[in-house]
Amino acid sequence: MKQLNTLYKFELDKEQKAAQALKAAELDYQQNNERLKSVSEYRLEYMRRLNQRSLEGIDSATYSHFHAFIAKLDNAALQVKVAAHQAQALVETRKKQWLEQRRKIQAVELLRDKKLAALQVVANKQEQKMFDEIATQQFVRRVRQ
Repeated sequence: MKQLNTLYKFELDKEQKAAQALKAAELDYQQNNERLKSVSEYRLEYMRRLNQRSLEGIDSATYSHFHAFIAKLDNAALQVKVAAHQAQALVETRKKQWLEQRRKIQAVELLRDKKLAALQVVANKQEQKMFDEIATQQFVRRVRQ
């Protein structure tokens, strides 16, 4: 039973670490999505500025500058999308690892429960044997009297 308890504690520790890794991966994924949203909003705002400046009249150098910066924003958005995709894949991997660890813990818990039940059966038999012996001794005493 001691070995099962040690194994159980070991597996619980691994499960806790897997849960922390999953939480960290989820946080990274969320942060990447927030970055993507920020870059997209900034790009949209910059496009509005370009549109407004175009209505007022804009020289070609300024127009080229706007387009070059928008291209940089598009590139940044693409990089963040790639990072978010990788973070999402890591979340899925970590989730599978955590679920697998939960299954291991459940298996050890099942083994512990079976072992405890078997030990209880043995203890109950010993207790019943003791009661039977007491009852037999009391019967023998009554018969002798």
